[in-house]
Amino acid sequence: MLTPKQIMEVLVKVLDSKKARDICVLKTDEITILADYFIICTANSTTHIKTLADEASKSMAEKDEPPLRTEGVRSGGWVLIDFASVVLHIFLDETRKFYDLERLWSDAARVDISELIQSEPDTKA
Repeated sequence: MLTPKQIMEVLVKVLDSKKARDICVLKTDEITILADYFIICTANSTTHIKTLADEASKSMAEKDEPPLRTEGVRSGGWVLIDFASVVLHIFLDETRKFYDLERLWSDAARVDISELIQSEPDTKA
């Protein structure tokens, strides 16, 4: 059984490997009973949303941490996947701006995920 932090780390790495944009992790355990972490990211298209959601669910199921539920799959603009201690939100850019979860949950601490994601190559050399 993985800890909430380990679940979050696995999901961030999977999202990054599948080219999710603007991945943000909020530590919410001290401000809500909903989850210990919220992961928010942006997808390029509805197809990309499905790919990210499928890969996240598959990677966690392989670690015996399948999602409790998935919402929004048919809506096209967003998907929420509930892994109990970690809730993953995948949005199209406009939908993410509309819901603005980072502002809504601004009391939550942002987690530094720089060690978990691959840095972009420096092209300014």
